[in-house]
Order: sequence, then C-alpha cells, then structure tokens
Amino acid sequence: MELVSPKLLPVLFCLLLVGKPHPVAEPTPSPLPAPVSNNAVAISHDEGGPRIFSFMGIGPKKTWNAVTTSTYEMDPATGKWEEKRPVPGGVGRLAASAIALHDQVFIFGGYILDAQGGETAVSDLNVFVPVQNRYYRGRDIPVPVADAVVGVYRDRYIFLIGGWSSSAPGSGPGAKNEAVRNVQIYDTDNDTWTQAAPIPGKPVFGHAGAVMGEIIVYVDGAYKNPTGVGPKYLASDECWVGEIPRKGDFTKIAWSKLPAHPGKARFRMAGGAGPLDKKAGWIYFSGGTDTPYDYNGIGYNGQPAEPSPVTFAFNYYAGEWETVGETMPEPTMDHRGLLVTRNGLVMVGGMEKGQQVTDKVTVVPFESGK
Repeated sequence: MELVSPKLLPVLFCLLLVGKPHPVAEPTPSPLPAPVSNNAVAISHDEGGPRIFSFMGIGPKKTWNAVTTSTYEMDPATGKWEEKRPVPGGVGRLAASAIALHDQVFIFGGYILDAQGGETAVSDLNVFVPVQNRYYRGRDIPVPVADAVVGVYRDRYIFLIGGWSSSAPGSGPGAKNEAVRNVQIYDTDNDTWTQAAPIPGKPVFGHAGAVMGEIIVYVDGAYKNPTGVGPKYLASDECWVGEIPRKGDFTKIAWSKLPAHPGKARFRMAGGAGPLDKKAGWIYFSGGTDTPYDYNGIGYNGQPAEPSPVTFAFNYYAGEWETVGETMPEPTMDHRGLLVTRNGLVMVGGMEKGQQVTDKVTVVPFESGK
C-alpha cells in the first residue's frame, strides 16, 4: 500500500514548516460525579466550545445492578462535570459506542447485563441534544453490537466497525455471543443504515481505532477461541487500515494489514484520532490490558486483568508506529474511546489496578515519555 502520495508531499512540507502550537492552559479536570467503567465517551466541538460526555457504564460493585443510565457533561474550560438527563430505556448498558457530530451525540448499542449474568447486545441508537438536555431515537442498528469502534466520515456518516453480538448473522440458527465483521454505516441526514465491506481477518470486539479523513485504523481486541479448549476468547494482535474511496461507492473499503504495534496485543484500550492542528495523520492508543476479560475485570482465562501503562500512536503519513509514553503513573483499562484535546489525550473513568472502577479523568500529555 502506498502510504504517501506524491500529491501530499507539498502539504506535508507545509505542515513541517508550521511551528508547534502551544497548549492553552485549562483547569485540571474534576473527577466524575461517580466512578464508572466501560462507559461510552465523546467530545463535541460545536460553537459553544468543546464538551466532554460520559454515558452509562458499570459502577464499583461490578454487578448487574451496578450498570447505570447516567449521563455526565464536562466543560473543559472549568473542568467541572454536570449530571444530565439519563439515557432512555430504564436499563443501563455496557460497551456502548458514542461520537459527537455537530450539536448532537450519537450513542450506539452496547449490551444489557441481567441478574443471571446473561449478556444481550441491543440495537438502540439514542441521540443526545446537549443544549436541550433531551434524547430522541434514531433508527435501530441492523446488527446489534457492543464493543465496536466508531468514527465519523464527511461530517455526515457514522461508521460502526466490528463488535460483539449476542446473535451473529451468518452463523446459523441459535448462534450466540460472536464477534462480527460487519461495518455498518449510519447516514445522519436520512436516518438510514448501509452495510459496507466487512473487516478482514478475525472478527473482533473490544478493539480500538478511529476514522480519520478517508482512512479507518483499528487494532487488537478479542476473538473467539477456535479450538474450544481454554479461554473462551483470545487476544488478537491484528492491525488493519481501511481506505474509503474518495469517489464512487464509499462502502467499498479497501483493507490492508498493518505491521504490529509496540508491545503486546490489548483489549479495551482507548483509541482516538488526533486533530489536524496537533499532528496530522496520527491515531492514538492508550491503556487497555493484554488479558481479555468479562465485565468484572477477570480474564476469560480466570486471571485478573491489569492495565497497561503504554501509550502509542500510528503516524499514517509515515506508515510507522511510535511510542508516546511507557510509564503512565496510574494506568487504566476498560475504555470505550480516547478523547484527543489540544492539551492531551483524555480517558474518562475505567478500571485501575486490581480491577477497581475509578472516577478519575486521566490526561496523557502528547509529549509524555519523550
């Protein structure tokens, strides 16, 4: 795959000539109003300035009745959180995916945990309108998924990539608890869904990635153990890039395999794309664990999962992985997204050492470890 087109060289040269912007000082983010993990997160950039959101997730008890419907909004200018109207439905969800577009936040899927430990992926699409503190319902997801990667394309289309489903299509009657290859595209203008070229390689969930311009990058996650012996799910070390056609049918994604990233394969780490005024073409990854686990932080292999302190990035234009930092003081896992701000990489909640659900907001500086 040709990673740098000759047409891009003048643009890249100009980027090199621009001095690195100085971060604007902002208050240290306050902790969340309550500890929460596996919560859907998003950052908006509307005319009122950026806002950070957290939706649903699981509390410190890590039981079925600790799953919450809570919604929180934070203004980075003050660092303070405000509780907003809870997500509709009456029952909280885990592993939902959220992303902001214009003046709304779109919240996709996730799964419901019942008292017997059963897990059911849902097709819900809830849209939050922050200025009105209200929700409305979008068209249901064709294939209900949890633990999927989400990203925006052309300020209109939202890609929902892979994930776990309690009823996997194409697997025969009664198929349960499978990762899927579906790439599902939601048209926010027309409230419609389209299926795109599926992800290659192993079907995974709990992977991390982002959509940036005409590319999709996703890495790692967990896949079903094909042998049926040992842990139910195993860590995937596959890294992929998808090129979305600029002209014609944008569902015909061209997938190519990437080299392995630094360190071990990870599950439920935080991933997000960098803004153009920071480092053009960078997608960041932080935290997570090398032990795929269930909602309580205990691995499918019976061992407790522990978070990784490493943050790394993929520089698309250079076609290279780079380590951003290796010594995060209080690493976390169990994330649903990485929020890239002008002052650093933000992770909201999650699990710390010992599978402890936290209310902390972690900010990793761009130059950490260098």
